[in-house]
Amino acid sequence: MSSSEPTSDQVSRVDRLGPAEIAEVLTLAGTAGDADGADPLDEHVLLRLRDAQAPAAHLVARSDDGTLTGYAHLDTTDPGAGVGVELVVHPAYRRRGTGRALARGVLATATGPLRAWAHGDHPSAAAIAVDLGFRRARVLWQLRRPLTAPLTDPRLPDRVTLRAFRPGADDEAWLALNARAFADHPEQGRWTLDDLRVRLAEPWFDPAGFLLAVDSTTGRLLGFHWTKVHERPGSARIGEVYVLGVDPSAHGGGLGRALTTAGLAYLRDRRGLDRVMLYVDESNTGAVALYERLGFARWSAHVNYQLG
Repeated sequence: MSSSEPTSDQVSRVDRLGPAEIAEVLTLAGTAGDADGADPLDEHVLLRLRDAQAPAAHLVARSDDGTLTGYAHLDTTDPGAGVGVELVVHPAYRRRGTGRALARGVLATATGPLRAWAHGDHPSAAAIAVDLGFRRARVLWQLRRPLTAPLTDPRLPDRVTLRAFRPGADDEAWLALNARAFADHPEQGRWTLDDLRVRLAEPWFDPAGFLLAVDSTTGRLLGFHWTKVHERPGSARIGEVYVLGVDPSAHGGGLGRALTTAGLAYLRDRRGLDRVMLYVDESNTGAVALYERLGFARWSAHVNYQLG
């Protein structure tokens, strides 16, 4: 990707991918993720690939024999906030200008500000970003922890109990809590009912692993820990602190720590896992400190570059 040599690959724009093309993109992403140790396309993009109605543009790079050598996804849902970009090049076709050709195709296709993720902070992505005038705007850390290490018992505040999420019954109340807990977050705090329900329909969804903290006197939701298990053929299973949030009115009472340890215990004891990961913004120093006190360590960085 970092080579300045012109590529012989042909880059074209596609407004809608067919099933065969989606399968090609997913295979390409899986191959790149295995090689780099970080998946090149995030969950949001993978979900949108399966939604034919989702506003998006696709750039595909193919070699002379038709092999898919690279792909870029342009999320045009909210042009005012900027076009979201994710880009991947097949490991066997790197250092021949394909990534740069895709990036230039993005610049020629998109209008308005651009927001591009480099998962794993790959040096080639950083080189392209600098050359094309993007600035490094945000860093998302992936932290990991062994579940074989000791866990402290969850200590819930007085009059707070834990129960499992009830699909259909808790949807609206959870969305309202999520919006309060992530009011300043650029993605999580803007989830809609559709965003929630598409994830509840995913094969990995496990309601027993979606823990809600409830005020036992009023029934009001105060916090949650939504866990996830990643299972991919050929890879070891790993748990995830998928989303963890606490109502601002319940801050300072230890609820975040209690929810974290309760979810980790669930992944270890009920799902039989020996390791867990999570994502946290580098700028969220309080959360980073909490997770490090709970035994998490930095594993990889995901960098958001912006232009305009």
